[in-house]
Amino acid sequence: MNLALDDGQRAFREDVRTFLDRSLSPELRRGAALTSGVFAEPDIAREWQTILDAQGWLVYHWPEAAGGPGWTPIQRWIFEKECAEAGAPILPFMGLKLVGPVLYTFGTDAQKEHYLPRLRSAEHVWAQGFSEPGSGSDLASLRTRAVRDGDHYLVSGHKIWTTQAQHANRLFALVRTDPNVKPQAGISFLLIDMAAPGVTVKPILSASGDHELNEVFLDEVRVPVSERIGEEGQGWSIAKFLLENERGGGSFAPQLLADLWRLRAAFGPLKGELADRATRLQLEAQALEMTELRTLIEIEGGAAPDPRSLFTKLVASEVRQGIEALAVDAFGLAGLQLPLERPFYADAAPSPVTSAEAQVAAARYLNARAWSIFGGTSEIQLSIIAKAALGL
Repeated sequence: MNLALDDGQRAFREDVRTFLDRSLSPELRRGAALTSGVFAEPDIAREWQTILDAQGWLVYHWPEAAGGPGWTPIQRWIFEKECAEAGAPILPFMGLKLVGPVLYTFGTDAQKEHYLPRLRSAEHVWAQGFSEPGSGSDLASLRTRAVRDGDHYLVSGHKIWTTQAQHANRLFALVRTDPNVKPQAGISFLLIDMAAPGVTVKPILSASGDHELNEVFLDEVRVPVSERIGEEGQGWSIAKFLLENERGGGSFAPQLLADLWRLRAAFGPLKGELADRATRLQLEAQALEMTELRTLIEIEGGAAPDPRSLFTKLVASEVRQGIEALAVDAFGLAGLQLPLERPFYADAAPSPVTSAEAQVAAARYLNARAWSIFGGTSEIQLSIIAKAALGL
C-alpha cells in the first residue's frame, strides 16, 4: 500500500498551507494555543468559522450535494493535518460534524433548506442532548419524554454533560415518544429551540475550573412535530449514525503529533524519563496515524472500513492523556498553575509564573481525563471492539 502523496495531493497541500498562512492571524493562533478545553472559545471559534465558510472549506467533510467541497478522504486528512500543524482553532463539532450530517441524510427538504445555511453561518449554535443521569453509556434507557399534543410534542426531562449548551441556541435531543415498546424502538430525534419556555441551563464546572459542560432541564417544552428528524421511533437508528461520526468522524493523530511537537518546542529538550515518555507517545501517535491513513485509503478505494478503525478513539484517548500528563511533569511546579479566569489569552487572565504554555498545562491535564469517557467510554469502546472486530 503506497502511503506517499501523489502530485495532485501535494499541490492540494500547498494550497491549504498558503490559505492557512494567509488566514490564521497571530491572535487566532495564540487563542488556539491557550485554549484549555476541547473546543475553541466562542470568540475565536466564530471568527475562524467565518473565515473557513468564506473560503468554502468550513464543511470540508460534507459531500458536494450538501454544500461541501466534495473532498476525498485523503484531502480531508491533509486539511486536518495542516490545520493541526499550523495551530488553527478546533471548532465545536456538535453542529458541523454531528447534526449537520444527520440533517442532510435524514432531514426533509424544508429542514435542510432552513437549518444547513444557518449552521454554516453560525446563526445556529448547536448542543447535543443525549446523556442523562443514569443514561450515558446505556443511552437506550433514557427517560426524557415527548408526549404528542396535536402538532407539537410536550418534552420533559433532564439532559447532562451537555457541551457548550451555555452558548447554544439549538439542541438536538433524543427523547422517548413511546414507553410501551422495547427501549430502542421508542426513541425519536427532535430539534429544540433553546429559547423556548421551559428550557433551563445550569453549569457544570470541571475540576480545572472550566465551564464546558452543563445540565439542561426541559419542563413541558413545546416542540413542533415538524422539528422531528425522521419518523417517530427512528431516533435510535439516527443516533447510531451520528455516534459513528462522533467516535470516528475524523483523524486524531495529526492533532496529537502537533501538540506533542509544540510541547517539546515550548519546554526545550526533554531528558531522562521524560524523554522516554515523549518518544513512546510519539511512536504511538505515529502508529495511530498510519492506521488512520490505511483506513482512509481503503475508504477512498471503495472498501468498507477495516475493524481496526474501531481502535482509533481508544488509542487516541490514551495518547491525549499521556501528552497532557507529560506536560504537567515537564513544567514541574510551573505546570501546577490553575487560575480560574478564562480564557487564558484574555486580558483578565493573570500573568503566568513562567510561560503561558506552563500556565495552561494543569487545566489541560484535568480536562483530558474526560477523553476516556466522552464519545463512548474506553470500556464501551473495548466492548465494541470485542464484538465487531474479534467476534466475541
